[in-house]
Amino acid sequence: MTFLEPQRLWWLLVVVLLVGAYVFTQRQRREYTVRFTNLELLNQVAPHRPDVRRHVPAALFTLALGVLIAAMAVPAMPVEAPRERATIMVAVDVSLSMAANDIEPDRLHAAKESARGFVETLPDRFNVGLVSFSSTATVVTAPTQDHESVTTSIDSLRLGPGTAIGEGVFASLEAIRTFDEDAEEDPPPAAIVLLSDGENTSGRDILQASGEAAEGEVPVSTIAFGSGAAMIEIDGYQVPADIDKEALQGLAEDTGGTSTRPRARRSWTRCTRTSARRSVRRWSMRRSSLGS
Repeated sequence: MTFLEPQRLWWLLVVVLLVGAYVFTQRQRREYTVRFTNLELLNQVAPHRPDVRRHVPAALFTLALGVLIAAMAVPAMPVEAPRERATIMVAVDVSLSMAANDIEPDRLHAAKESARGFVETLPDRFNVGLVSFSSTATVVTAPTQDHESVTTSIDSLRLGPGTAIGEGVFASLEAIRTFDEDAEEDPPPAAIVLLSDGENTSGRDILQASGEAAEGEVPVSTIAFGSGAAMIEIDGYQVPADIDKEALQGLAEDTGGTSTRPRARRSWTRCTRTSARRSVRRWSMRRSSLGS
């Protein structure tokens, strides 16, 4: 136990002084009794009472005063508060193909808006992290309940060369495994939401990533962006920005997630909200089964 105002404990010295004064008074009383030589008369005037009962009021007063001073010092005790461990990783594709404008204004802005809508829909108690991937994957924001910081990080995402969907999944899994000191032996209930146009060109392949996620019982839900009929300019050359919706669908199916493909602006938020509700429902069912 600790005290938030320990300096107030000095008032306990007053209690010590009062106890000392009381003991001194009792001794003086005893000496006066001995001086009274007619003991038979003294017994009639002041009959003998049990010592213990005579000291009870003083003891109670001293105890109450000590408790009052201890309360004034504000006692506190550290306790282990339960922590909500449910975790969602949002993985956003920032490859150059996401600059294609077959979705207005372009795929990346559509993915950002979907990711923001997803995070804003999640319950405050959920931990959310952000991963971006192009030729490599980076954990932009570790899992946190500060959802506003995640949406701010989403706004700051920038394009880069290459598309490493598998690495995006692996980076998300690693963030989940290192969420807290118990995550290695007791992984938190988790899911990954991956937003991409689906054409993997770098890093470990999608099948390897889906196998790792399935083994860890982490479902990966995918949201595919693009129509497949788009061109982007790279180093002065027009390059087709293909979309591989089959790869994204396979990743979701292999891991127990869901796969969606928004075709219009109004459906972006709807897709993310559907994913959020399914994630919450899955965790609720898992918690119920663990508690039974």
